[in-house]
Amino acid sequence: MNLLVNIDFDDLEWGIAFYQSALGLRLGRLLFDGAVAEMAGASSNIYLLTKPSGTAASPQVSLARDYRRHWTPVHLDFEVDDVEAAVQRALAAGAKLESDIQTFAWGRIAMMSDPFGHGFCLLQFIGRGYDEVA
Repeated sequence: MNLLVNIDFDDLEWGIAFYQSALGLRLGRLLFDGAVAEMAGASSNIYLLTKPSGTAASPQVSLARDYRRHWTPVHLDFEVDDVEAAVQRALAAGAKLESDIQTFAWGRIAMMSDPFGHGFCLLQFIGRGYDEVA
């Protein structure tokens, strides 16, 4: 089974530029007449989807897409070698650091959001990573 990650954006060019600059992903290809950008460079491809603000998120729910900061029970974690350097790179690209970098037995974490309201974390594993606490 392969994992495909999809993220909605109301400004695809800005989304591409952010994920290239903040995380070092690269544009693989544009699909569906330029409405979808396939981003490569992570363990799974990440697809940036053009979805205008205010459109229905699903026919079954009344929620409309909103690209201000929002909460969702699913977010992405990106493993990095140096969390402080990765935070600085993401901030320079327009991300927001939502709390101080925290250190645990397994490693360090920075909780962030992108300019489109999507939350994500940067993780730097230390020692045996999650095995330190398993």
